[in-house]
Amino acid sequence: MKIFSKEQIYEGDRLTAERQQISSTDLMERAGTQIFNWIHMRMQGAQVPIHVFCGIGNNGGDGLVLSRHLITHGYNVHTYIVNYSDKRSKDFLVNYDRIKNVTKDWPELLNCAEDFPEIHPDDIIVDAVFGIGLNRPVNSWVKELFMHFKACKAFTLSIDIPSGLYSDKPVEDENAVVWAGFTLSFASPKLVFFLPETDKYTVQWEVLDIGLDQDFLSKTQTEVELIGKHEVLPNYIPRAKFSHKGQFGHALIIGGSYGKIGAVTLASRAVLSAGAGLVSAYVPKCGYTVLQASFPEVMVITDPSEEKITSIDFDIVPNVIAFGIGVGTSSETIEAFETFLKQNKLPLVIDADGLNILSKHESLLKLLSPDAPAILTPHPKELERLIGEWNNDFEKLEKVKAFSKKYNVIVVVKGANSITVYEDKLYINTTGNPGLATAGSGDVLTGIITGLIAQGYHPLVAAIFGVYLHGKSADIAVEDFGYQSLIASHVIDYLGEAYLDLFKQPEQTPQEKENKEGQ
Repeated sequence: MKIFSKEQIYEGDRLTAERQQISSTDLMERAGTQIFNWIHMRMQGAQVPIHVFCGIGNNGGDGLVLSRHLITHGYNVHTYIVNYSDKRSKDFLVNYDRIKNVTKDWPELLNCAEDFPEIHPDDIIVDAVFGIGLNRPVNSWVKELFMHFKACKAFTLSIDIPSGLYSDKPVEDENAVVWAGFTLSFASPKLVFFLPETDKYTVQWEVLDIGLDQDFLSKTQTEVELIGKHEVLPNYIPRAKFSHKGQFGHALIIGGSYGKIGAVTLASRAVLSAGAGLVSAYVPKCGYTVLQASFPEVMVITDPSEEKITSIDFDIVPNVIAFGIGVGTSSETIEAFETFLKQNKLPLVIDADGLNILSKHESLLKLLSPDAPAILTPHPKELERLIGEWNNDFEKLEKVKAFSKKYNVIVVVKGANSITVYEDKLYINTTGNPGLATAGSGDVLTGIITGLIAQGYHPLVAAIFGVYLHGKSADIAVEDFGYQSLIASHVIDYLGEAYLDLFKQPEQTPQEKENKEGQ
């Protein structure tokens, strides 16, 4: 799913009006009607008090359209105008006149905190105060209104974006933003719904189709994409009946040190569970017995050193190499890594201590192969060591994009919504859950991505697909184990079900079944 920028949404509105020969007021009517339909389908006329707070711009106009439809369908609705300025948009004024034609109870004008209505916790708030065009802090009394929403504990539904939340920059004051239980977003979700600092402002979201021009929606290229099943499925490579293990690649895991061989074991298991044909592990001698005993499918090559990697010398011909998990940062290991990078031409996945080595020795980044972008999979602290500190999520993403372009690397920014970054493009993952906050989870992700590259997936596709499968496996496993008891091995164990889920059809709703039977 594409995530459109604020500027692209404005252009989509303009093109839709032009190509469909409708006015902006007509488009606003569509938006408000779709919001009403969404509410009506769920409430079916229930007489719960609904408080619709409208700004004086186009977002407020959407709210007025909604209020008008709620009134004409007999709902218990109260409409308010948040009068934060003397200016009104043209379409707001049109719909302000229209609502006067359907009720004697005109919208109440709010000018200060003394005008705030009483709201019961069982009521519903509809927030239509500000839209994506907001570019400056809200008035102090409007901030108090948003705090009033939160204090009354009523369910809050925001239109397009929670009011006070910018679509393209950080929030200055969290009290000056509406905390929504649900947001109905037009055309696409907003990037801020998926960033650590701003996702808290809406618990859930849904995209409403307001009939924007299909040519615009399909052909407009966006810098951000939301990755779900429908986005990864076209990249799946099926297997032929007479295929054999040699056709699915040979992956090499280089890592481990005394006491940290488990990380290599997890990654090696994940490589084969992701579908690679063969996996070898290059480890210190202390890891030989551990790996051979715990995971018989892996082939083991040992370093001359007993406890750490001191040289990287092997006579196999892998298709992809992963480096860094549990490897430590000794001077001998760093020197061995540098020597390896100078001669390596294969696709490379770097994680954990491999990233820590790169952050301390920037010159090594220049040795990464230009033939295929290396994949780096940092957690937040590892990322900070690589790119430096940031003041907010927007600055962080800009720094990651610059870093990606400078060194021709793919960066997987791990988090609740892991974001894969390559040059100026962001791919936001939608799978995964808090159960993944556990030891070894990152080692498993490294193995999955490495296993996909071994099978012939392009590194960027492997990163996006691997992050998706990793999260989906955890989503399936958590149903059996819960967040607290989920461990990294479970993610590997359920990876097969994550693959199978790609081809499952969604269950029909009772209404869909009824419609099908009636045809």
